[in-house]
Amino acid sequence: MAAGTSSDVAPTPAVRVFSAGTAGCVADLLTFPLDTAKVRLQIQGESKPHLEGQRAKYRGVFGTIITIVKTEGSRGLYNGLVAGLQRQMSFASVRIGLYDTMKQLYACGSENPGFGTRLLAGCTTGAMAVVFAQPTDVVKVRFQAQIRLREGSTVKRYSSTTNAYRTIARDEGFKGLWKGSLPNITRNAIVNCSELVTYDMIKEFILNSNLMTDDMPCHFTAAFAAGFCTTIVASPVDVVKTRFMNSVPGQYGGAINCALTMLMKEGPSAFYKGFMPSFLRLGSWNIVMFVSYEQIKRAVMGLQQYWESPLRPV
Repeated sequence: MAAGTSSDVAPTPAVRVFSAGTAGCVADLLTFPLDTAKVRLQIQGESKPHLEGQRAKYRGVFGTIITIVKTEGSRGLYNGLVAGLQRQMSFASVRIGLYDTMKQLYACGSENPGFGTRLLAGCTTGAMAVVFAQPTDVVKVRFQAQIRLREGSTVKRYSSTTNAYRTIARDEGFKGLWKGSLPNITRNAIVNCSELVTYDMIKEFILNSNLMTDDMPCHFTAAFAAGFCTTIVASPVDVVKTRFMNSVPGQYGGAINCALTMLMKEGPSAFYKGFMPSFLRLGSWNIVMFVSYEQIKRAVMGLQQYWESPLRPV
């Protein structure tokens, strides 16, 4: 990202990858209940559409969160957190941490990469991240969709994160762990372009216009705008991805069939199910992630420079 550190030394790819993965975990820890609410709202009505006048189980962001806490306990909001953190360490580290490296590669040495170059870099790292992190994403979605039953009940789809990986591989084959890769690659190409390119360009504009300095208020503003733009363009693909990854074998003939089934049975509005929790989650996630990313990156660079300094006491 533009002006990434407080010093003149640019962070290395390793620093960016580590900082992005760590910041992604911090953001997930703080926003995971919103993500769980989003998943529940997205899959609602999938099995049997609600009859006219019949009340949906989950209504709104906070209504969904309250319902989950009442029926499953507060731990239900964090179903799949372990897989979520695994996902961020392998996903955010690639799609965010390698974005600047790809941007510089496609720019061929130019100091002012164009909009197309940034889009291409975002699409590339988004697709690369799916290759590494898809199994963790499948398990995370399955856990978030799974209703955590109260103590005393033994009916569970998966008993643990490790059990989920093993069960999916055993029952659905190795390909089951990469289920939904196509919609996920599509989604993450869109998300990465919307998120990173928006953040990158808005931050650059703010700094070049001397509206703010390269500090938290600037990072906050750019991250909020990135979250809003991302939610608008990515929600339809995100809903299809969630439905398809959570489906049982044979329920859908593919991602396109899943989208067509949604359109036929539930109408166009189905593609924006869970929009508000998606926005709340993406907006808050972007703010926490990018602010954390910038600060962690600076801290690591400062520590690295201190460690390499000849004036460091030994």
